[in-house]
Amino acid sequence: MLEKFKRHPLTLGPTPIEKLDRLGQHLGGKVEIYAKREDCNSGLAFGGNKLRKLEYIIPDAIASKADTLVSIGGVQSNHTRMVAAVAAKIGMKCLLVQESWVPHEDAVYDRVGNILLSRIMGAEVRLVEEGFDIGIRRSWKQAFDEVKARGGRPYAIPAGASVHKYGGLGYVGFAEEVRAQEKQLGLAFDYIVVCTVTGSTHAGMVVGFAKDRRQRKVVGIDASATPAQTKAQVLNIAQHTAQLVDLGAEIVEDDVVLLEEYAYPRYGIPSEETKEAIRLCARLEGIITDPVYEGKSMQGLIDLVQKGFFPEGSRILYAHLGGAPAINGYSYTFRNG
Repeated sequence: MLEKFKRHPLTLGPTPIEKLDRLGQHLGGKVEIYAKREDCNSGLAFGGNKLRKLEYIIPDAIASKADTLVSIGGVQSNHTRMVAAVAAKIGMKCLLVQESWVPHEDAVYDRVGNILLSRIMGAEVRLVEEGFDIGIRRSWKQAFDEVKARGGRPYAIPAGASVHKYGGLGYVGFAEEVRAQEKQLGLAFDYIVVCTVTGSTHAGMVVGFAKDRRQRKVVGIDASATPAQTKAQVLNIAQHTAQLVDLGAEIVEDDVVLLEEYAYPRYGIPSEETKEAIRLCARLEGIITDPVYEGKSMQGLIDLVQKGFFPEGSRILYAHLGGAPAINGYSYTFRNG
């Protein structure tokens, strides 16, 4: 589905799939739980799902003769960390707008974790006091214009690389990779669980799994706490991506499955249940999930299994999208483990 698109290799190859036996048994043993380790996909600054997207965006950036990647996220954005890493790798400058999307209690929140790594990699980091929104941001446009005004050649990468014209392609590739791994494993996954915020990871999966009519088996766990906006953005990206890859089938609203009940109390703030899910996964499997994204999707997975959402005997693939460096910004929350 992606043969006609240029790809700049940034990942190490197919990410491993591992069975989470101890977690599955702890939850009753009625379903099989697997994780696809997107958090282990690259040697670039701890990797993560954004690199799959950037592999298809960077060729366009290079072709544009840009010298500066301009992107945006929250203070502890995984995405901006990855943009900084890619800029360093390909020899471009990087300007990052880091907005105050998350109210935080750690005094060092803006000096550790993802933002620390971005600074180490040489990105110009700009802190902006603006609240959370997955839409196009004024501060990002201003940064883009500023690079031009000072003689640079900027290339715009939106939050999460999501509403970029090629933002959905990487996770179409994810679905193709999963199908190949299923053949090797001699099994098929009944459900894929993924965290959803800016939308292109989920959208790409919807398109990729639509090839074998599994798009409604992709279960998105909302972590934005703005689910109507998020679902609309997933649908829009999926429809655009389906046209790009010549899917030959229409993506409709019902193809986007987004569960809303795990994002509370708000974006970036973990509930007590999210914290317990982070601890449970860490203590049973040694896998670290973060308080913003993967902790909430892990909470959703655990709760759905306990509620019997998945039929007995189901094989569930949990997409671990990365993000562990952000946990450093929550050291007070986890000061006692």
